[in-house]
Amino acid sequence: MPATEPPNRQAAAAAAGSAIALTDATLAYGDRVLWRDLDLQVRPGEFLAVLGPNGSGKTSLLRVLLGLQALNSGTARIAGHAVRRGSRDIGYIPQQKAFRAGSPLRARDLVGLGLDGHRWGFRLSGRPFRKRVDELLDLVGASAYADVPVGLLSGGEQQRLRAAQALATDPKVLLCDEPLLSLDLHHQQAVSSLIDGQRRRKNTAVVFVTHEINPIIDYVDRVLYLAGGQFRVGTPEEVMTTAVLSDMYGTQVKVIRNEGRLVVVGLPDATTHEHGGHEDGED
Repeated sequence: MPATEPPNRQAAAAAAGSAIALTDATLAYGDRVLWRDLDLQVRPGEFLAVLGPNGSGKTSLLRVLLGLQALNSGTARIAGHAVRRGSRDIGYIPQQKAFRAGSPLRARDLVGLGLDGHRWGFRLSGRPFRKRVDELLDLVGASAYADVPVGLLSGGEQQRLRAAQALATDPKVLLCDEPLLSLDLHHQQAVSSLIDGQRRRKNTAVVFVTHEINPIIDYVDRVLYLAGGQFRVGTPEEVMTTAVLSDMYGTQVKVIRNEGRLVVVGLPDATTHEHGGHEDGED
């Protein structure tokens, strides 16, 4: 009978093949612990949704993976390497924030920043650069407004450009921070489909922070739910249940499934909403 590997060796082997690996990770601000002893491996091509109330540490998790926030303890690795700022293994789609109407930045200029925005001095130019920008614009369906100032575009059009910018380097990991906020249903579906298409074509791991799982529920492989200093990881069927959420919140929470959508009733910060309506706040 073959010998069984020790748990720590098994964990190390799993982490080595992961696009993202958090080991014994703890993050706290003073006495407030956001999460403690988090072990999480995200496989190449996996779509992970990160859910939870404001202040639970969702955006802070992305900051850790971007190398902008240090863990209090434990380790974080991207594609087998310690996290660092400016890694080209990472693409990042931020929350939707409108550009001012008078901005001279064109759509293609914004996308081009994904290729050379890390550089000092003169921008890249030439045929290969322009060709790659055109490919990215075409990928996200933005070719028709390539030369339009970004301030004149709709929120959904701007988010398509941010997605193109994030995909410029064919990253191994795509981090998405509430990319569907303020978008109508049509643009939510379009942006979500773009992100899912990238991970299927390029085997990109996706970490998708959101208050609302329903627009992406058909794409999600696993959920990381953060609440009250606790976390749960598993498939949507394992995590998004009455028993699990009630335990995490310490109060009765009911999860109703209706025609493939989830409705969560009784959250401490809302009476009833489809999981889950946006509240103000960074996290």
